[in-house]
Amino acid sequence: MKTAAMGIRICATTVMGLGLMLPVVAGQGISAATNGPQTNAPRIENARVENRALAQALAAELQAFAQQSARPQWIGYAIPQVAGNREVCCGSHGSWNDGCGTCRLEDRDHGVNMNTPDATVKLEHPRELAVLFRTENHKIMKVRIVSPECTLDAGGLPFVWLTNVKPAESVAVLTGFVHNQNLEERDDNRMGHEALTAIALHDDESANRALESFIRPTERESLRKQASFWLGESRGKAGLAMLLQMAKSDPSSEVRAQVTFALSVSREPAAVDEMIRMAHEDESGHVRGQALFWLAQKAGKKAAGAITAAIENDPDTEVKKKAVFALSQMPKDEGVPKLIQVAQTNHNPAVRKQAMFWLGQSNDPRALEFFEKVLSQ
Repeated sequence: MKTAAMGIRICATTVMGLGLMLPVVAGQGISAATNGPQTNAPRIENARVENRALAQALAAELQAFAQQSARPQWIGYAIPQVAGNREVCCGSHGSWNDGCGTCRLEDRDHGVNMNTPDATVKLEHPRELAVLFRTENHKIMKVRIVSPECTLDAGGLPFVWLTNVKPAESVAVLTGFVHNQNLEERDDNRMGHEALTAIALHDDESANRALESFIRPTERESLRKQASFWLGESRGKAGLAMLLQMAKSDPSSEVRAQVTFALSVSREPAAVDEMIRMAHEDESGHVRGQALFWLAQKAGKKAAGAITAAIENDPDTEVKKKAVFALSQMPKDEGVPKLIQVAQTNHNPAVRKQAMFWLGQSNDPRALEFFEKVLSQ
């Protein structure tokens, strides 16, 4: 699953312990100091760390921290993470070590990355998420998220670790950043992206309510599209219910096209049924074509049936051609025989031509045999 547009990736790593180690980094001249135990904190290095129990509302604590920080500082806390086969790994290009790696918070090319798990199968997945804020010039300048299994290199800056943070207060604070930041790619700080991702990964009902507020038709399209992905990826049945609402009522065909992708990453079985409905019924040919494409990635009898039905019955030739392409994306044992059938029997010349093209791209012996028969006639 590619999620580059979301600015994150899920990476498979070995689960590491949560014990804190704060070594003195050679050549930095900065000692590692703590005030008491750091339960559920990541490993933090190259920093002077202060542990602080939250004594007031989180929003007030962050505001007070920002107001007194003329120079760069970091503040963070951990919250329960929604269940799922993911780790949020934070690091710069080429900086990965064993496990989740080192997150160099002060690197200019720092970003949050996600990769689908492949070789490593873990029985236990991260149960918490670290939410970090960078303050400078008396205001919060950056938001970061990272699994506590990762190591944080704070670049020699002070770091305050908060305990006793309530998830609902965290969601409320992050919601403010989502509403106040532009989610377009040109957003340099990407605080809105990071805050939205953090909300989606909170294991708390308040996160569902926040995401529901982001998909209202009155919200900007970029926010509705981004929120739809997370509804499918991380919010389970509640997320699917909201996606069903968007699929039927969002006024933008671009947003509904994104909903087809969000449905494809949902783990809820009913998501496939809605993709099939959109492939048949959505008023936009663009949306129907996108639904067919993502159905092909799911494969299976339901998906294949919906794709072949679109080839036969959709009134739009362009959608028919997209359905033929969708067949080419299916596993070859499913897609190639159906492409051959379309090339042989479909009444639309443009559709037959499209099927022939994708058969030629398949490098499948059955396609070669088909072409030999056609040329020998």
